[in-house]
Amino acid sequence: MLVRTLPGLLPRRLFSVSARMASVTPMEDIMRDKIAHAFTPSTLVIRNDSHLHAHHTAMEGSTSKETHFHVTIVSDAFQAKMQPARHRMVYALLKEEMAREGGIHALQLKTKTPAEEQREKEKNA
Repeated sequence: MLVRTLPGLLPRRLFSVSARMASVTPMEDIMRDKIAHAFTPSTLVIRNDSHLHAHHTAMEGSTSKETHFHVTIVSDAFQAKMQPARHRMVYALLKEEMAREGGIHALQLKTKTPAEEQREKEKNA
């Protein structure tokens, strides 16, 4: 239905939309929200690789399409921390999602500081 709100304004469409729409990627959304709030990353890339592992025996009977992820996080929060400590920080943050049935089964991480990312860009240039 088209409705004019005030004379001279263009019509706008009115939609009946639920305030709480179901996400197609709820696990990714949770991960993105938690990581963004905990680490304030300058770069955050989450790639769902679940489709590449759907045929694995461990995935038989799983209805989840969000079990395997590759995550790149660039954050100052990783300053002065070795890779194992950085990974433990992420694992601790996502422990509930990893423990839940149909949750995260595999998590491949790349964790860097902004300075490390910059050095990597310069090296590859």
